[in-house]
Amino acid sequence: MNDSVIKNSLLPNNFSEERFAELCKIGQLKNISKNTNFISQGEVPNKLAYVLKGLFRYVYIHENGNEFTKNIISEKQFISSYSAMIQKTNSYFYIEALEDSQILEFSYTDWMQLRLGDSYWDVFLFKILEKAFCAKEKRERELLMLDAKTRYLNFLDDFPDLNHRIPQHIIASYLGIQPESLSRILKKHKT
Repeated sequence: MNDSVIKNSLLPNNFSEERFAELCKIGQLKNISKNTNFISQGEVPNKLAYVLKGLFRYVYIHENGNEFTKNIISEKQFISSYSAMIQKTNSYFYIEALEDSQILEFSYTDWMQLRLGDSYWDVFLFKILEKAFCAKEKRERELLMLDAKTRYLNFLDDFPDLNHRIPQHIIASYLGIQPESLSRILKKHKT
């Protein structure tokens, strides 16, 4: 991958250009079209990626067709079905592109070799997992303890620039409510 990609990409917070260049050496730049899956439910994943541009969601799809959006991932974040990848089991969810996106994709094998070669990457992974754990704990609390309107207001705080990039039915799915309920909240919120 060339230097212009690094300079023009969105570097992770607290991530030097040199460290990102190390990651780029094991990665492949890929474009993913809107509505395309990076990982599919039932697939045993062997890859992860860093989102340079675009938007993704982790989504469970019930056999009856109902969708449950587990998470929304934007630029400067990693996407992976990590537990399925490390356990070599089927992914329980899809990772779907919500926009035309550009990622830096790398294999789990190459990622493990990078980690084995430098303890920096273990610390880096630990920080990512800590952040993900805190977000998961916050989300679980909100789904269990807060009403739909408060969850929507928290969504606006958590994702201030994404409200107009995500279709309303997906926002409703993320909030754990029906699209009609979100429409009522939006009407009341505008007044």
